[in-house]
Amino acid sequence: MTNLDVRILVVDDEPPIRKLLRVGLGSQGYAISEAPNAKMAIELMETEKPDLILLDLGLPGMGGHELLRKWRDDGLDVPVVILSSRTDEAGIVSALELGADDYVTKPFGMNELVARIRVALRHKFQQQGEKPVFHTGDLTVDLVKRIVTIEGREIKLSPKEYDILRILVQHAGKVLTHQFLLKQVWGDSTDVQYLRVYVRQLRQKIEKTPDQPRYITTETGVGYRLREVD
Repeated sequence: MTNLDVRILVVDDEPPIRKLLRVGLGSQGYAISEAPNAKMAIELMETEKPDLILLDLGLPGMGGHELLRKWRDDGLDVPVVILSSRTDEAGIVSALELGADDYVTKPFGMNELVARIRVALRHKFQQQGEKPVFHTGDLTVDLVKRIVTIEGREIKLSPKEYDILRILVQHAGKVLTHQFLLKQVWGDSTDVQYLRVYVRQLRQKIEKTPDQPRYITTETGVGYRLREVD
């Protein structure tokens, strides 16, 4: 699928933001539909059938969280990328847990936004499940043999360290919340400090400079993101 085949629904009540997205994403070949509120967004979902939604959380009337909850409760599986303020960490986490695929904070760069869109669409349109071997930079993860290598050198991970890395690999390029990772690895809402300890240990093993990670990056107040395939 090319950009020319992709329609994006922009749901934002600020005309300057909608214009920025219409021009910027239009120059990338995306077809753009616009809605200033939830009511129009719901109507356009029926008529336009977008492939991806850019959703502002601060909508008038029905807010972004409520709209997202309605769509997911209705079974809508279209990728949703959230537009949010930098200070609304709680709102971002809540949206991700409601089923948003990713987020960008205002003001955002067009290159960053396009990267997030491509990741969300790639996860949506991929026909097969996860690939058996994942590569990014010097990191390789063989999900069948459970072998992790850096620059061809095998790295020994504990079961929990591997589980965390495996989940990140399955969602490479997407931000995963602390609670999502805790549930996937531990099965319940274990203290987030456990996750931080294991991520720190994992970085010690796969990062050249653990304090300035190249592969597993921190989304402050939200969770972690694994660098996507080059």
